[in-house]
Amino acid sequence: MSNPLHAKFYADQATQLSVEVVENVKMARDTFRVRFHCPELAARALPGQFVMLRLAGYDDPLIGRPLAVYDVIHSSIGEPDSIDVIYLVKGKLTTRLVKFQSGQRLDVWGPLGNGFEPIATKHLVMVAGGIGQTPFVCLAKEYLGLQRFGVPQREPARCDNVTLCYGGRSADLLAGVEDFKRIGVNVRIATDDGSLGHHGLVTDVLAQVLAESDEDCQVVCCGPEPMMEAVARVTGTANVPCRVSLETPMACGIGICFTCVAKVRDKSGEWDYKRTCVDGPVFDAELIEW
Repeated sequence: MSNPLHAKFYADQATQLSVEVVENVKMARDTFRVRFHCPELAARALPGQFVMLRLAGYDDPLIGRPLAVYDVIHSSIGEPDSIDVIYLVKGKLTTRLVKFQSGQRLDVWGPLGNGFEPIATKHLVMVAGGIGQTPFVCLAKEYLGLQRFGVPQREPARCDNVTLCYGGRSADLLAGVEDFKRIGVNVRIATDDGSLGHHGLVTDVLAQVLAESDEDCQVVCCGPEPMMEAVARVTGTANVPCRVSLETPMACGIGICFTCVAKVRDKSGEWDYKRTCVDGPVFDAELIEW
């Protein structure tokens, strides 16, 4: 089926729910994590997928906002129970969301997007800028053999080492570092102001990690587009496969509105517009028309 407007290309498997906030806590400066109870979505979510979230009872803003699935939380009996997402307080929706408390309700639909395919490697290197670390907790758990995802649970790709190269403007903007360390991820930090880790760009850290590694590597990346473009140049020079999770603004999340299109090349070298929400958000970095 090659027609991109055919229903099979839409997010017709997504579920729309009214969910209850479990907790809404500060992670870093202007950065919060909200957990909501949604066993159906939690069971089906795959690493790299996202949900669309809007504030129940509000018509301003009317449209939802895409947020990557940060973590899938299990109940006391080991069943997928809740989802965590991280958001930066910026704009009308998140300025209101930060005031939400336990028991208040959100409208959520998902899980959406293609997510990260489990591709075998010895060393998975995750590169994040800003709050681009948000798709990577679940991915790291899967590669380290700590958690399985999906219904039915998919076969994971296992690896020996997982490294997170995480860049931010300053130390107080870095969110979730301890979450990664707790599950066994080697975290390498870069800050623009030198307040923590390497004083400089996260691509400097990535180049060093790749130079130091004597294992088969793969890179995954998420963050501001200029950073992802720079990461793609580094990995291209090093001849290391790289997949990027685009943060293109979305309105519907299900492929209808075409507001989230990105220029993506095909195997012949020609480019076309692809909808980030249904064709992505994960693409081969070599195929993006930056």
